[in-house]
Amino acid sequence: MTQQGERWTADQVLALAPDASSRKAGGKLGTAGPWSGAGCTDEGAVWGLCKGSGSKPYQTVVDLAGASGPAYKCSCPSRKFPCKHALGLLLLWTGGDGAVPSAQAPDWAEQWLSARRGKAERKGRAETSGSGSGSVSADPEAARRRADRRAERISAGATELEQRLTDLLRGGLAGAETSGYELWEETAARMVDAQAPGLAARARELGSIPSSGPGWPVRLLEECALLHLLDQGWLRRDHLPEGLAATVRSRVGLPASPDGPAVRDRWLVLAQYDTADARLTTRRVWLYGTESDRTALLLSYGAAGRAPELALPVGLALESEVSPYPGAGQYRAALGERLAPPAVTEERPPGISTSRAAARYGEALRDDPWLDSVPVTLDGVIPVPDGDGWQLADADGDTALPLTPAARNRPGLWRLVALSGGAPVKIFGECGHRGFTPLTAWPAGPGPAVPLH
Repeated sequence: MTQQGERWTADQVLALAPDASSRKAGGKLGTAGPWSGAGCTDEGAVWGLCKGSGSKPYQTVVDLAGASGPAYKCSCPSRKFPCKHALGLLLLWTGGDGAVPSAQAPDWAEQWLSARRGKAERKGRAETSGSGSGSVSADPEAARRRADRRAERISAGATELEQRLTDLLRGGLAGAETSGYELWEETAARMVDAQAPGLAARARELGSIPSSGPGWPVRLLEECALLHLLDQGWLRRDHLPEGLAATVRSRVGLPASPDGPAVRDRWLVLAQYDTADARLTTRRVWLYGTESDRTALLLSYGAAGRAPELALPVGLALESEVSPYPGAGQYRAALGERLAPPAVTEERPPGISTSRAAARYGEALRDDPWLDSVPVTLDGVIPVPDGDGWQLADADGDTALPLTPAARNRPGLWRLVALSGGAPVKIFGECGHRGFTPLTAWPAGPGPAVPLH
């Protein structure tokens, strides 16, 4: 793990930063000046002493082989994870110039590493044996009754939502402009009371569409139709195929656990990005299995203002097990046992044309009509301007995919244009009805993955 050729890149380290200020502060500490006693091991541990404002240096240690990504320990008072000292230490380590040599961990670092890895091993054994605390319901019958009561509340909420949609269509879509956002916010609150957070989120989306720009009545009608379809799917779930019924349960907002057989593979980290609202930060990590030819989505969450624990920067590969969640056409999976620490790689997934990408999204809608997009790797495409927007054009064909409006306004677009320079590149991203959102790109020749989000 600590051989120079396998060390992470600076971009991969900075992708761990919880915010822009941490990236900037960590970058300033990525030189040898403030550090002493730095070292690393082949097992993925990195440590060092960083001179601060006090008389004692800060003790910083990072475990890069954690089950859910790197873990950090620093004696500084910062509440950010990783702190600027951990980022600076890892940036120093990426240089591979002897500033962080292979060595035996000092006692203060070894104690934390041993305690942490021992805890992880005990947790893994407990999960495997099913003997962990709370792993078996004390009263299965009581759990079934709770599930039945929740299903009844969701059914009542779905029925009420159907009536709201009927009233909207009877009164005409133009009336949605005058009714205001409050009506749908109230409807969403009712769906929360019905324990259907998925229905609540879609109800809030309806409230944001009126007066949102040209063509808003068409978009409102589309979203009403999808919400009606979800309502009816829930109310008639007993008549659906099991895979589609599982998808409906997930879209409504019922929790689920991985239920498919674990897939052991060498997984490439294709993309990692965060979305946030006032209450929650959601991290999405896309993986590609080189042997199974499967794409998987890992989700993790953090409280507002805090980065989620899972951290797998783009350009790494990990030997691991991944267990899929239920539902037809679903990509979500859970990261299982890791067989080796993540390592840097320039390997790339296979790609397809833009026309095939659009067809793949259409095929996916048969299994999940509420799907916004599918993960796709495009091969041999060139970013070109298209009026006020941009598109990805096949270098060897006459088809193209437009970029989503959100993608056109991100700095990653110009990073992509600079990487291409008019030449074909390989791009991984999400393809849906609004267009293509590029997340990662590779140059035409040799070179590492370039994050675009």
